[in-house]
Amino acid sequence: MPNIKSAKKRVLVNQKKNAINKSGKSEVKTAMKKLNATIEAGDYAQAEACYREVCSILDKAVAKGLLHKNTAANKKSGFAVRINALKA
Repeated sequence: MPNIKSAKKRVLVNQKKNAINKSGKSEVKTAMKKLNATIEAGDYAQAEACYREVCSILDKAVAKGLLHKNTAANKKSGFAVRINALKA
């Protein structure tokens, strides 16, 4: 543990931010797993509804700085391709 007051504060702030970022990333991963399971089940209508939800969560993660915008775009594109393959 640091001795200087400002260093102590940094440790506390970093712990709090780490917890917030961890929960945000966990939310993203959970939503993506749910969408993957829906796609694997082959339910097009449910997958499409879940896809909109995942896109929203990914966009929010980008806005919060949890993900890079290109990473989110790549994930959304990949999901879109897999969902469109279900329709055909």
